[in-house]
Order: sequence, then C-alpha cells, then structure tokens
Amino acid sequence: MDTEIGCFMKPEVTMQRRRFSREFKLEAVKLVRERGVSAAQAARDLDVHENVLRKWIKEFGSDPAQAFPGHGQMKPEQQEIERLRREVNKLKAERDILKKAAAFFAREAT
Repeated sequence: MDTEIGCFMKPEVTMQRRRFSREFKLEAVKLVRERGVSAAQAARDLDVHENVLRKWIKEFGSDPAQAFPGHGQMKPEQQEIERLRREVNKLKAERDILKKAAAFFAREAT
C-alpha cells in the first residue's frame, strides 16, 4: 500500500501571482461599466476572480485619472503619506535622543 501524500503537499508546486497591465484593467472595467456586462460574467470571460474585478471597478470609480498607477508607483496621496511617516519616525528618534541627553545632563548636574 502506497502511503505517499497527494500532490498538494509537494513543495515544488507553487502558484505565481498574475500581473495585469493598466490597459487590461481599464478594458475590464469598461466592459462592466459601459457595455453593461455583469461583473461575474466579465470575470469569468477574462479569467480573473470576481472580487479582483470588483476591486478594480471600485478603484477606477474613486479616481479614474489615478487608477492603476503601475508597478511600484504610488498615487500622490500615498507618496505624501509615506513621506510623512518617514518624517514622523525621524522626529521620534530625535526626540528620544534629546530625552536621553536631558536625563544624562540632569544626573551630571546633581
């Protein structure tokens, strides 16, 4: 009797994340919004998950000009948020250094 576990346990079987171009996403959204095809049917026809297509529709609806910025590119709002996060981290580090220096000099003065 063979006791080997099925193929779902084989480590060499890996799924690759599919990437879709901006043009593909725009055409998929237009298919639903302009041509009146249901999201479920369009997703089946395009071989994408329905939730993925609905996310694209939502993203396009919120800001059509900035929808789907591309590989590694962020929307201007996201860039500003990231810049502000870096600045906050830098200011916290500077504050911590000043606290330690103040404590050091306070001990030395007594």
